Amino acid sequence: MGAGEEKIITISVRNLVEFVLRSGDLDNRRTSSAEKDAMQAGSRIHRKIQKSMGAGYQAEVKLSCQMREGEFVFRVEGRADGILTEAGGVTIDEIKGVYRSLFRIEEPEPVHMAQAMCYAYFYSREKGLSSIGIQVTYCSLETEETRRFREEKSFEELEEWFRGLLHEYVKWARYLYSHGLKRDASIRDLPFPYPYREGQKELAVAVYRSIARKRNLYIQAPTGIGKTLAVIYPALKAVGEGLGEKIFYLTAKTITRTVAEETFHLLGEKGLYYTTVTVTAKEKLCVLEKPDCNPQACPRAAGHFDRVNDAVYDIIHQEREITRQVILEYAEKYQVCPFEFCLDITNWCDGIICDYNYVFDPNVRLKRYFAERAEGEYLFLVDEAHNLVSRAREMYSAALVKEDVLAARRLAKGKSPRLVKALDWCNRLMLEMKRECGEWEILESVAPLMQTVSGICGELEELLEEPAFDGREELLEFYFQVRDFSMIYELTDDCYRMYSQIREDGSFMVRLFCVDPSGNLSACLKQGNAAIFFSATLLPVNYYKELLSGNKEEYAVYANSPFKQENRLLIAASDVSSRYVRRNRSEYEKVAEYIRRITSGKAGNYMVFLPSYQYMDHVAEIFQEREQDFDWIRQKSRMGEREREEFLEQFELERSRPFVALCVMGGVFSEGIDLKAERLIGAVIVGTGLPQVNTEQEILKRYFDEKGRRGFDFAYQYPGMNKVLQAAGRVIRTGEDCGVIALLDERFLYAGSRSLFPREWNDCRVVNLENVEKTVKDFWAGREGVSEASP
Repeated sequence: MGAGEEKIITISVRNLVEFVLRSGDLDNRRTSSAEKDAMQAGSRIHRKIQKSMGAGYQAEVKLSCQMREGEFVFRVEGRADGILTEAGGVTIDEIKGVYRSLFRIEEPEPVHMAQAMCYAYFYSREKGLSSIGIQVTYCSLETEETRRFREEKSFEELEEWFRGLLHEYVKWARYLYSHGLKRDASIRDLPFPYPYREGQKELAVAVYRSIARKRNLYIQAPTGIGKTLAVIYPALKAVGEGLGEKIFYLTAKTITRTVAEETFHLLGEKGLYYTTVTVTAKEKLCVLEKPDCNPQACPRAAGHFDRVNDAVYDIIHQEREITRQVILEYAEKYQVCPFEFCLDITNWCDGIICDYNYVFDPNVRLKRYFAERAEGEYLFLVDEAHNLVSRAREMYSAALVKEDVLAARRLAKGKSPRLVKALDWCNRLMLEMKRECGEWEILESVAPLMQTVSGICGELEELLEEPAFDGREELLEFYFQVRDFSMIYELTDDCYRMYSQIREDGSFMVRLFCVDPSGNLSACLKQGNAAIFFSATLLPVNYYKELLSGNKEEYAVYANSPFKQENRLLIAASDVSSRYVRRNRSEYEKVAEYIRRITSGKAGNYMVFLPSYQYMDHVAEIFQEREQDFDWIRQKSRMGEREREEFLEQFELERSRPFVALCVMGGVFSEGIDLKAERLIGAVIVGTGLPQVNTEQEILKRYFDEKGRRGFDFAYQYPGMNKVLQAAGRVIRTGEDCGVIALLDERFLYAGSRSLFPREWNDCRVVNLENVEKTVKDFWAGREGVSEASP
């Protein structure tokens, strides 16, 4: 949307037709509703059809139309898959890749035909045509066969139909326009809510400049500088200046989503008129025990689309901060599916707070913004961006397990002979691959396997058209697995390694492993204007530039810590190591003694981060053998949400002696928790955080070695140091915090590790078991002297 002399509303063809024309039930039983995935998997099919159509066929043609309706000028734009010009006239072609049998498609989907009709109207209007052909081409992703539905429309028919479409949209456009004017006016007058902290203003300026230049920016900034506010505020200012339209605040964890909500709320109190919505996972919104979106299983699915627009219209006029609880209240009022309702709300909100996967994951990303390579005036604010490397690798990877194929065969027996045959073929191929596999093996090609996977997808589509039978749910899960495998295969290139592996449980897997996700991520980033990656642990920054956007020339800012270094004691032990070869009773006892001596310096709460649960068991065993001078608890594996809350509640208690919490480095308590002031006064970090040696870490190492980069650093050292820095970051959270950070591993003294230390770690002291207790007590004695001298 833009504001000028004319009230101009911009919308894509797809979003217009899908929004206005939908009606009836929400129903997941037709697996073809996974069409969004077929579209992405079908990009190769699109290209193949387009190339086969001859010289008179133009592919991927951008078309747009401006038309006045009511008080607005609408600019509707999109991309026609094809325009065929022949002696007999012109035909607009809309191509859709599908998995299901073409014989089951008796007529085109109304939304598909509507998209083609929009393009037909735009083209015939531009070229002055009195009539034009409209064609929807369905292509089987399994067999590559096509089925076409074609009809002729006069220009007058198309114009009347298109005006009707816009007329239905006018009241929504009225909201968008008036809301946008209020929003932009509020942003112009919006002050920064506090006096700037040291380094915060420079950070905000860098963010604004990067957005203005449509460049990506990487920010390394310590906790406590106010990163979230320093990123959101200039992004809002940029929106007010027309440099962006919608902000996506992307997070990896719920806790950082809450921080974003609080920041927008704070700015709202200062006069910001801005609507945000927090997108929550379907499982956390669903009113059923397990999501099952069809009218038979869920009463809200029946007639959902008949009611949802009224629900959306109500909520956007009444609410500015649309959180999970607000969505549930309105979904109850209108009896609609909360998750689908939430997604629809995003269309009318200025800011979307959501997990990374809603922008980047090819399975989950919001098709209303990102399908079919669509671009928009989007600003991506990527919080805790160090998490995106591993998350992206998982998003763009897929696996097929032989035992799952056999399980699917058992379920399909007696229901679909053709599916059983396709599964048998796949199983035989995987059996041959297993015989040739040692523990694991890099594969040059999986093309023969992909042929069988395509056949399985098609046959599963056929069978799953049946609404109910024994084993349907399990086969549907398997369908999603093979469909994902097929879709990821379309993405494979030199940034992937394909491998087979006999796993510890004896099962056999073929994996498409995305080693370098930068190509896939940058393709997503190009659909917006700019991205801001920020974290307290984005070191070394070139590592993240290479793996997140693939461009080492991107802008980067290093914000210095605003905290006094004398409030923090940083020590590294020279006489202990967590190396595998040094893991023995003597070393565990030394670590336990270090913990005792460090915590004896002052009563308070301490977190000890250990390399693994097994290592924790050994240390805990020593604690249990004799009475300790401190209280202690330990993190359990697979803790539920309530157990995690109870664990953190221990840090709220008043204590007369030290309290030690044993945690696993890289686990749920290593980052994203905020224990300020006396709630945490020390972190003891055992080991350098190196990932365990396994198949994928070794593949990573080899890959980067082959590329002429330091494979060990990329696969082990950099991810390990990130876990260390995250754990250390739990201690100093505000300007008033004091605390101890103890690095218990002699490898922290090596040049390779020290080169990865943040600038503010230039005062690291080397200690040993003999002098550590005195060093810590001297630090605390010095702090007590300062606090007594303070007014």
